[in-house]
Amino acid sequence: MSISKQLKAAAFASISAMGAFALAAGSPALADHHGKKAEQSQPNIVATAMSTGVHDTLVAAVKAAGLVETLSSPGPFTVFAPTDDAFAALPAGTVDSLLQPENKGQLTRILTYHAVAGNIDSATLAKAIREAGDTYEFATVAGETLSASFDGHAIVVTDGAGRQTKVVQADVMTSNGVIHVTDGVFLPG
Repeated sequence: MSISKQLKAAAFASISAMGAFALAAGSPALADHHGKKAEQSQPNIVATAMSTGVHDTLVAAVKAAGLVETLSSPGPFTVFAPTDDAFAALPAGTVDSLLQPENKGQLTRILTYHAVAGNIDSATLAKAIREAGDTYEFATVAGETLSASFDGHAIVVTDGAGRQTKVVQADVMTSNGVIHVTDGVFLPG
């Protein structure tokens, strides 16, 4: 089965099983890939995001959307995690507005647009990009599509409106998935 079909199958299975949500962020965790004991010692997506110092806005958004429990579950999830600077680059007032209780649905849609079902590290994503002919499209937990390509050696993700965001740190491993830190926020088209 091709990487593309494996990723689509994993996404469908996770969406069917989990129902709806996922997102978070992180920073490098000490990664020891020597079995379950090491895996259990790694923090989950939410705990990792809370510890970075550059994902405070993302953590606040995950809490406001009620996604903490989902993102602390076994997953696995692949999360494209915008930094505080990425959120700060949005038009003035956007984040404050999204954090209001009456905008919870819109916030949840944006956050789940940053998550993919399954554990997809950068090597797997890079292989899928090459196999797809330099641009790989994939479904998010929100049911929207993102596309990935290369800009030199960096992976660039394009959202539904054509905005490009660079992965600035890949493969932050957590106990329930992998985080790819981004320099921008994806907004559905």
